[in-house]
Amino acid sequence: MSRHKSFGKSNKGAVKRNVLKRYERVEVLKKLGLWDEKKNKSVTGLPKTPIL
Repeated sequence: MSRHKSFGKSNKGAVKRNVLKRYERVEVLKKLGLWDEKKNKSVTGLPKTPIL
């Protein structure tokens, strides 16, 4: 018996996302040098970041 097309592909997790999670945005800000651990305590209201 074969699977129906609507069940999706097995490589579904490999799709490139266009939205980052908070911890991913903090990592990008660290790479760009815009995140300071001492100054930035809150993870809410983060600036927009490019997807690297």
